[in-house]
Amino acid sequence: MLNRRIFMTATTAAAIFACLSAPVFAQDKPFDGVQLSVLMEGHPTTDAIQKLLPEFKTVTGIDVALEVVPEQDITAKMLLELSSKSGRYDVVQNNIIYVPGFVKNGYIVPLDEQLAKYPQFFDKADFVPGYFNTNVVDGKVYGLPVYGESTFLMYRKDLFEQYGLTEPKTFDDVEKAAKTISEKTNKEIAGITMRGRQGIEGVYVWAAYLWGMGGSFLDENGKSNLATPEGTKALDDFARVLKSYGPVGVANFGWEENRLLFQQGKAAMTLDATVNGAYNEDPAASSVVGKVGYVPVPVQTQSPKGGSSSLAVHSLYVTADSQNAEAAALFAAWATAKEQQLKSMASDPNSGVTSLTALNGESFGKRYGAFKEAMITAINQGNPQYLPTIEQANEVINNTGIAVSKVLAGTATAADALKEADQANNAAIGR
Repeated sequence: MLNRRIFMTATTAAAIFACLSAPVFAQDKPFDGVQLSVLMEGHPTTDAIQKLLPEFKTVTGIDVALEVVPEQDITAKMLLELSSKSGRYDVVQNNIIYVPGFVKNGYIVPLDEQLAKYPQFFDKADFVPGYFNTNVVDGKVYGLPVYGESTFLMYRKDLFEQYGLTEPKTFDDVEKAAKTISEKTNKEIAGITMRGRQGIEGVYVWAAYLWGMGGSFLDENGKSNLATPEGTKALDDFARVLKSYGPVGVANFGWEENRLLFQQGKAAMTLDATVNGAYNEDPAASSVVGKVGYVPVPVQTQSPKGGSSSLAVHSLYVTADSQNAEAAALFAAWATAKEQQLKSMASDPNSGVTSLTALNGESFGKRYGAFKEAMITAINQGNPQYLPTIEQANEVINNTGIAVSKVLAGTATAADALKEADQANNAAIGR
């Protein structure tokens, strides 16, 4: 039976649609002539929002200059502007792991007062609770989730059947299957592909190995805890399976390179974001439609400290230096409203919607039914500390990413690389 715990607060899509009406403002186009500068990361959600911006201007009068950059570049770009108080951006998007630091440093502002003015767009009850609540600090709402995801393991059912393999449940199973398929196909099909690029992209996937082996980023005292037997094994195993059975150049693979290789039928497995299922099942872009199995991220130990699947939430925030805070909050509410999320699924492969209406709607089930149940299970089991949600998250992830890259490149052992990462992380945490 479909696990629907996170959807229990949703009313039926039909009932909500019956109540939808055009937004009404006290005056026509209340922000006519206002220009907003918005920074977002490349993603199907962003693509869909960009296509809908003319509608936003028609309703509000607001011009939006949308700048789109890759995920691996957005945090450094944001921090440069926010720390210098340049006022360049009114709205920014990022992973919720950075919220504690953003709030402590006064980079973003609470939205409660502004959101209360726009009930036609802002409906707290319609958000997946686990997504929305990650943006609440000391009882105040600092951001609105524009997309969310977890992680799962995707594998080629046809290849597994052909070579007598069963769906993987442990990382040992993953390596065995990767080795079998790589060897049986003379490496024409990679046994597995995953992100290996230095920075948050590689760390995001390697973290599944870390947690699944029983490790963690931090110990009970909040200190970096990577150079443990569990952490070392996690990095050794991750690097070995990629170097032995992964595609050429995998150390430089980000989300897009990884997704495309699997979509093109050139890899037997991948461990990545649940949003990738939308691409796998898109007949216009994928050669593996209907051939993919979706299962939970493996767990090697019987008693992991936390879940090995992520709970990743990317939200929109209004910057403290915005000169148009009310218009910026209105944009954030509009961009995350159920109406826009429903439209986004029609225009782009966006299974990362955060609206309960969209998730429970007929359109989502029809388009993404092949992996919906596995996705919901992954979200429900998602680990909110999958990446460290602390003020120094950016430094911890960067230092960890260097360690992962060194081992993939063969320039350091896992034990030595993680020891260096611990030292750098603890120096950052102690400042």
